[in-house]
Amino acid sequence: KSKQQIPVTVNSSTATLPFRPSSNFIQKTSIYVPHLILNIRNYSTLLTVSNSSNSPRYLPKGTVIGIATYNNSDSYNITDNKNSITPNTFNSASQQINKITTPPPLPTTQQTISNLLFHIADQTQRDLIQSLLFKFQSTFDTSKYSVAQTKLSHVIETYPHTPPVSKCYPGNPTIIAELKSIINKLLEAGLIRESQSPYAAPALLVKKKDQTWRLVIDYKKLNAITIKDNYPLPNMEATLQTLGAGYHYFSKFDLKSGFWQLPINEKDRFKTAFITSFGLFEWLVLPQGLRNSPPSFQRIMNNVLGAYSEFFLGYLDDIIIFSKDFNQHLNHIEQVLNTLKSHNLILNPTKCEIAKQQIEYLGHVITPTTISPTPEKIKSIISLPEPRTLAQANRFIGALSWYRKFIPNFSSIAASIHAVTNLTKHNRHKFKWVYEQSKSFNELKQLLTSTPLFLNFPDDTQSVLLSTDASKIGLGGILYQEINNVRKVLYYHSELLSPSQTRYNPMELEALAIFKCITRMRSFLLGRNIIIYTDNCPLCHMMNKKISNKRVEKISLLLQEFNIQQIIHVKGKYNCLPDYLSRHPIASDDELPDDYGLGFTKDKSSSIQLLGVVVTRSKAKLLSHNIDSTSSSSQQQNSLNSSSSSSHDSNDLHNADDYFDITKLKEHQQNDPQIQKIINDLKQRPNMSFEYQNDILYKLLSHLRGKINEN
Repeated sequence: KSKQQIPVTVNSSTATLPFRPSSNFIQKTSIYVPHLILNIRNYSTLLTVSNSSNSPRYLPKGTVIGIATYNNSDSYNITDNKNSITPNTFNSASQQINKITTPPPLPTTQQTISNLLFHIADQTQRDLIQSLLFKFQSTFDTSKYSVAQTKLSHVIETYPHTPPVSKCYPGNPTIIAELKSIINKLLEAGLIRESQSPYAAPALLVKKKDQTWRLVIDYKKLNAITIKDNYPLPNMEATLQTLGAGYHYFSKFDLKSGFWQLPINEKDRFKTAFITSFGLFEWLVLPQGLRNSPPSFQRIMNNVLGAYSEFFLGYLDDIIIFSKDFNQHLNHIEQVLNTLKSHNLILNPTKCEIAKQQIEYLGHVITPTTISPTPEKIKSIISLPEPRTLAQANRFIGALSWYRKFIPNFSSIAASIHAVTNLTKHNRHKFKWVYEQSKSFNELKQLLTSTPLFLNFPDDTQSVLLSTDASKIGLGGILYQEINNVRKVLYYHSELLSPSQTRYNPMELEALAIFKCITRMRSFLLGRNIIIYTDNCPLCHMMNKKISNKRVEKISLLLQEFNIQQIIHVKGKYNCLPDYLSRHPIASDDELPDDYGLGFTKDKSSSIQLLGVVVTRSKAKLLSHNIDSTSSSSQQQNSLNSSSSSSHDSNDLHNADDYFDITKLKEHQQNDPQIQKIINDLKQRPNMSFEYQNDILYKLLSHLRGKINEN
């Protein structure tokens, strides 16, 4: 009998969600999992499970543990967790779980704060920092919007111009109803007001992955006449060198909807006016999409927290506190929280990290003794597979053609590969890839990801250049700078396309490559001048003109906060390495929340919605203190593996309360007037396209020449 924490994954990047275990899983494994609130980060979290039996239990990777749901209502009361089922009552666990019909309660602010402190092993230290954070729980309360009380506000300086005006975007009744609902909430929260401005930018809704809507304003015309704000961002290299001075405790804070908390100067609010089919409104706070949002945000944060420069650094919305010892860290946190509270600035607790001795900041892992780059920036190169055919070897060498002049001794290093690729048509069968070629391949990859070609920090005096490409299976991109006519790479990225994305047309794929790369490289790009290279010519004007393609147009609006100076068309033969990366994408365990979703639908049948199954993330986990390696143990493992892999993967979800089964299909058909009409017609006149059996209507399909065709 034992307890153990296991890593699990769920289809949400960062969230705090109610979790309900699968009754089928508990019955079949004798492993107890409680109802609880999951604090999810990077699509994963830790889950405590209990083995109530006297023998070892194994959980294969991919085992369905239960489901996580989100709730559109805020009406549930918060209760404690003292009545949770314990291992002592395990025998009746499944019956008790199945009796629960209401969703688990949402966490209080205090519970959310407590979830940030599980990593602190010293109970005294945990109690001290928890007591401190509880004093400032209003600063962690995200239940309502707030506007910061600051001396500075966002200013919109424009060139002499005629106020830009656009017509409102058309929308179906459902979209208009959703837009009205969002506008009413923003009015009630005091973030916008009705307007009589001569300006009018069109508003639209973009579906997010969590099935909610995001309001997006097309500020292209306003941004075109806005004078650039050159307020400097902190130097990345100097910032990280400061953190490398032997500090032992680090805390990161993230502002909740950071831009929306900052006020807009009263004289400039009318310039933010946006138009809908039911009225004109203007912002009182800084909306996303305005040209100078990042430098303005940095200026205000420096003004608010600049007095704490000895232990505080802020790079846009990445705020970090660093201290030599724990007591000092408590004092530093208190000073920062006190200032945030006095300025009415609210933090997003699910993205905060408290009193860590190892932390990731600006693409680097910081410890008391080391600062090392995260592998994220180079893993697209490191993970490239070795060529196995002549064509693959030629593509690899061709992809490096532009970089050969920046790689010392390129010719001698690549000589062994050239020796087996420079073959005539009649000698291609002589191609071989052995130790010498493998050694050269790995050495070239190493040179691509190290100095002098690779930079850890951007040069603040130079623009950043982004070259992207997309194939039918993936996308690729390289972020770099030209310094003294020498190319210096900052970031390599590749990503496997989802099944739905593979159906995008070429222009949509190239736009998606730009969007994904910019989103991934956000900390390197915000506030900097960006020049983009793409081999899709129509995209060159997507940031300053309306695009007829809806998907591309949405992407262009979502990129408005970035200072994209120019998009330049480049021939494919000059874009070799991004093309090569797009054809060798990595299946990314993407840490980015897909906030913008480009084609999701919403199930409005219930306010409680299934977010996704929670499954084991690691390899097989032994749920006991000792592993018995005898044959009987092996037989038991094989038995459990067999039942888990075949039964859990399919049946656990099937037996979950929210799983869509044949009974629910029947209920939906009975309530659908069109389905009922077909059924009634079918009873009177048989139809070869449909069949009605056991109160279920089936659509008949036939296989013809390898395709499925409707009769």
